[in-house]
Amino acid sequence: MTPGSNYKWHVVGMLWCISFFNYADRLAIFSLFPLLQKEMHLSPLQLGFLGSAFAWVYGLCAPFAGNVADRIRRKTAILGGLFVWSSVAVITPIARTFPQLFSFMTIEGLGETFYVPASMSMISDYHGKQTRSRAMGVHQTSVYLGTIAGAFFAGLIGERYGWRWSFVVFGGLGIVLGLLLVRFLQEPRRGASDAQCPQAGAMLQWDSKVSVIEFLRVAAARPSVVMLMAGFVCANFVAVVLLAWMPKFLYDKFHLSLAMAGLSATLFVQFASMVGSPLGGWLADRLRRRLAGGRIIVQAVALLCGAPFVFLCGKTSSISWLMVALTLWGLFKGCYDSNIFASLFDVIPAHARGTGAGFMNLVGWLAGGGLAPVVVGFIAERESLSSAISLASLVYVAGGILLGTAILRFARTDVLRCGEPFTC
Repeated sequence: MTPGSNYKWHVVGMLWCISFFNYADRLAIFSLFPLLQKEMHLSPLQLGFLGSAFAWVYGLCAPFAGNVADRIRRKTAILGGLFVWSSVAVITPIARTFPQLFSFMTIEGLGETFYVPASMSMISDYHGKQTRSRAMGVHQTSVYLGTIAGAFFAGLIGERYGWRWSFVVFGGLGIVLGLLLVRFLQEPRRGASDAQCPQAGAMLQWDSKVSVIEFLRVAAARPSVVMLMAGFVCANFVAVVLLAWMPKFLYDKFHLSLAMAGLSATLFVQFASMVGSPLGGWLADRLRRRLAGGRIIVQAVALLCGAPFVFLCGKTSSISWLMVALTLWGLFKGCYDSNIFASLFDVIPAHARGTGAGFMNLVGWLAGGGLAPVVVGFIAERESLSSAISLASLVYVAGGILLGTAILRFARTDVLRCGEPFTC
């Protein structure tokens, strides 16, 4: 079957569905914290470790998963990962102790780590520089709806039927989706969307089986790559702080039900991000036509503008103002998110995009998402959850400064460098 001219957007749609379940599965556990705490008598720190278990494995295995995605068919990596994490979710209900549940969270993280490097690489081969940020921005909206579904329906199912059924439902639906997409998802030629680039010949000659060491050597010589990854650490830290702890914050401080706490913690943020992500993608594609660091500019502005609203989330005593702060933070978060990988792909070649995305996930989830739940749990035990959430705003500011430095000093040189194997 030969794909039609619109197939590149059909691919975004199919990957959107997979990403939806990816995030619904991983975020469901946070809405179930009160039930797990009651049944297993877990401390806030143990809950933090449960939240971090996924992120640690997801981050540690990301470079390996990304390098695999550069060596095998992306379709195989994407659907194989979907079947693994969905199957693990289905059997998670057998857990009866904290160590058992912790183990299932780590295994689920291993399955999900293959998805992002492979899917972002696949989208980049269907969408060139003219539409890449928009395509990734549209795909990113699946993260927000998946987060809403994971938070709300996990809490709703947990209240009515127990926390175990939440994992069975999401995992089972993921398996069904994978079976449906085996036929329709097609593998693109690597570097296909960049064939019109003046330097395409040099880029497409690069060995698709790029080694991790070679990638690190060349990436280290491009400061903008390092700063993009450091900025993602900061952005992901803050995102995980709010997504992991906001349901419990609303449950404890404003006495909402589990379902309403999970819904309120995600609904306003994610719908605002669904607006911000396509908007950020459209704006970044336009700026990229004029400025080498156009996509990074959108990200830097988003972090700096979002920081005050992160601070307000922890400090306000009004639930109405909290919802306003979450909404505005979500809008800027979406603008940043739509360019996470599009910005990176401006400075690394097509044949190393899986590895690059893997390393982005490594630093973002290990140093950012992996630390956030534990750090907040630690501060909450000694100060308050409110103070811990507000302090996260400083991390956003740090990320904005890092990206601003990349724009002013390194982006143009790194994006426009030519004559090397790693040419964009």
